[in-house]
Amino acid sequence: MTEELCFASATELAARIRARDVSPVEVVRAVLERIERHDGRVNAFAHLAPDLALDMARSAEAALTLGDALGPLHGVPVTIKDLHQLAGQPLMLGSRTQAGQVAEVDAPVTARLKAAGAVILGKTTTPEFGWTGISRSPLTGITHNPWQHGLNAGGSSTGAAAAAAAGFGPLHQGSDGAGSIRMPSHFCGVFGLKPTWGVIPHVPVRNNDNVSHIGPIVRTVADAALFLNATAGAHPFDHTSLTGPRTDYLAGLDADVEGLRIAFSPDLGHARVDPEVAEPVRAAASAFESFGCRVDEVVPEWGADGPEIGRFFWAVHEAPLASLLEEWENRMDPGLVACIRDGMGHSADAYLAMRGRKLAYVERMHRFMAEWDVLLTPAVSVAAFPPERIEPAHWPAHPWDWIRWAEFSYPFNMSGQPAASVPCGFTPDGLPVGLQIVGRRGADADVLRAAATFERARPWAHRRPPL
Repeated sequence: MTEELCFASATELAARIRARDVSPVEVVRAVLERIERHDGRVNAFAHLAPDLALDMARSAEAALTLGDALGPLHGVPVTIKDLHQLAGQPLMLGSRTQAGQVAEVDAPVTARLKAAGAVILGKTTTPEFGWTGISRSPLTGITHNPWQHGLNAGGSSTGAAAAAAAGFGPLHQGSDGAGSIRMPSHFCGVFGLKPTWGVIPHVPVRNNDNVSHIGPIVRTVADAALFLNATAGAHPFDHTSLTGPRTDYLAGLDADVEGLRIAFSPDLGHARVDPEVAEPVRAAASAFESFGCRVDEVVPEWGADGPEIGRFFWAVHEAPLASLLEEWENRMDPGLVACIRDGMGHSADAYLAMRGRKLAYVERMHRFMAEWDVLLTPAVSVAAFPPERIEPAHWPAHPWDWIRWAEFSYPFNMSGQPAASVPCGFTPDGLPVGLQIVGRRGADADVLRAAATFERARPWAHRRPPL
């Protein structure tokens, strides 16, 4: 019974709590007990807050007794990534340079989760300043993949994905500046959604040219929709957040996808992909034909231009951290230090010239998507590998460039399109593989509907890692 509560979906738990079939305190205690048993081996939490969680659960239970109005996530456990504020709790950003920092206010996403009735378990791990797709930081050490100890759980929403896979509750807040929701979801065998830019407000607005999206990492598509329902919408402190009518993201998940126009690109015309990943992704893309969709294999003409643009901006946007190097360099992630140094010294002219290339590139992407409802690609080029490395042993070494095995992620941060990683199979060694589903800007509902259709045909949430 206890384990079933830990792996239950948020939609199920919310319904059972409302029906008084299970209490919020019972659910939270079950999840906290599972975390206590297993997180020593996983290391998903930068800061676990059991007292806060139990206090919130007791308040949720009291509200049920009093007949108060209940939010859509009433009593449901959730975690917050340690790049985002949870008032009164640590905000360490995975870095020794920030150790001891405490958030004074809630981030908008945190406040909205609280307002929806969610119970917050604590803060999940992230690489230093969220810079990489590798599940380690100088502050919290290695976060292990629940499917195989000693392997990469992905980043930068590292602990969020590991916690989702390990049954540490149903809802986990992530953020994604170059694949940081989709990559760990791929490695950990869970569902992760990077919504359209501006759907969920991000305060403070990041100074990285509008690439950092906030979204859910969960075990079911419906839970992602539930998370969006609770957190989406414009915010006065985020001038880039989207205005307009509220969307019910749960509506339409059961709708037919017959006739959907789907493009499938196994490599975007340039990316290296390991065969053990490419094969299940191709099989998953083919499955959409059986759903009545038209699936065409394509080579996007814009694809090959992405890597140079992506690498330039990734390094340049890390360069402001150079102010930390004099005092902290030997206590920071060496890969981050190398990335910072690569990004230093570019002129304003070079930055603006590359930004012009980026804007033209993004326009070409959107023109391409006008012909398709959905684009399918691998989520990541490789399966999980040891997190002591920047890349798998059979890939060329580089001091910091993890992006080479994540060429499918960053383009859609630049374009602001919705993109999800959907569990689509396992390698021969039993490691998860993700299919990326990309939609047109603003068409998050199409991504969710396509993912839900695939989930019904090839369900994954019942699979549990052998902790």
